[in-house]
Formats: sequence, C-alpha cells, structure tokens
Amino acid sequence: MTRQSEWLLVDSVKGSRRLSNLCWACIPVSGALGSFSVGFPSYLGKDPISILPSQQIVFIPQGIVMCFYGIAGSFLGFYLWCTIFWDVGSGYNSFDKREGIFCLFRWGFPGENRRIRIRFMIKDIRAIRMEIKEGFYPRRVLYLKMKGRKDIPLIRIGEDSTSREMEERAAELARFLRVSIEGL
Repeated sequence: MTRQSEWLLVDSVKGSRRLSNLCWACIPVSGALGSFSVGFPSYLGKDPISILPSQQIVFIPQGIVMCFYGIAGSFLGFYLWCTIFWDVGSGYNSFDKREGIFCLFRWGFPGENRRIRIRFMIKDIRAIRMEIKEGFYPRRVLYLKMKGRKDIPLIRIGEDSTSREMEERAAELARFLRVSIEGL
C-alpha cells in the first residue's frame, strides 16, 4: 500500500505474516509431532496410538534420535510461529520532501531494539536500483543508491508479483524523488 501526497510518500512493507510462511511454520511442527509420537512410546514400550507401532523401534539409538528430531522440530516451529506472531520485518519507508528526510522503519524481535528506525537525508539518494533474477526462486529487490554508503534494500517484492509491477513501483519512487533508475 502506498500513500502519497505532494510532499510525502509512505510505502508499507510486508513482514513475515504471509501465507507461505504460515505453511512453512506448519511443516516442522507436524514433522516434530510425528517424530516425537514414535520416539517417546518406544521408551515406554507401549503403543498409545495403534496406527504407529513403536515396539518395532528400539529406544537406543532409534527412539532417542526420533525424540531429538521431535524436540528440535518443535523449537524450529516455535521460532517460526513467534516470527509470524510478532510480524518481524514489517514496517514502512517514508520519504518526506518537506523535511528532506527518508525514514526506514521495521519491526524486529521483542527486546530493547524491537523498533528499528533509520533516517537518511533525501539529498544523499543518487538512484533507485533494481535487482531482478528470474528462475525457480525469483529475486526482485529495490535498492536506494546512496552517496558514500552501501545500497539500502527497500522492498523485497514477493514471488507473486511480476517484474512489471516492480518496475512501476521503482518508476513511481524515482519520479517522486527525481532520481534515475538503474538495473533495467
């Protein structure tokens, strides 16, 4: 979503609350539950679920490994679900011509530095750079080229958007800032 006036342009940036991340968070949790539900009953020597016969699995070493995979997968799933819950990476890019300031704001992990806010002068922006790599895992990123600094990544456009949409977004930003576009 972009809000624009004559002096102000605000681009919102999606974080980790995406459908693809929800799917990826479910996979390790379901795998962890399956591994743990086979490994732990092998320790008990009983079959709590008749579909999964654990008497064929010896606790040492197979049951321990299954329990380890179950615990490790649950930690990974917990991490992914926390990332989605806190919406890490979301925020906005604000360009204020009146004050001459570009502000990059992102939400991080909870703690002392949860709010990430970086300010730059608009006069230091040299160009908008696009990086487009097509293929199995496409990569489409917009960068700000700054004077005397590394390029600042603005937006990572998801796999569902096209190169044309990215070009339109870069052109809109370049028109607003009155700078050139590189990487076409």
